[in-house]
Amino acid sequence: MAIMSMLAASTELSFTGLRNALSMTDGNLTTHIRTLQKAGYVSVSKSFCENRPLTTCALTASGHRAFSEYVDLLEGIVKQARRLKK
Repeated sequence: MAIMSMLAASTELSFTGLRNALSMTDGNLTTHIRTLQKAGYVSVSKSFCENRPLTTCALTASGHRAFSEYVDLLEGIVKQARRLKK
């Protein structure tokens, strides 16, 4: 969820940017990104910047939809819980 949240807030993020922001290891982040990529939620691009490899990640249209639906679901749960507390 943290990866999806970060990517939903920007057009694309570098692998190292995600890793550092989320305090994840390379291996852990790679595993999560691969899972999201297989689900069709995240696209991964590899390029070079100043002769160094650069991996960037972005949400796909399907990823944006899935994230939005999940946030809507959570908002509904919160609203229902608040109504029950009154």
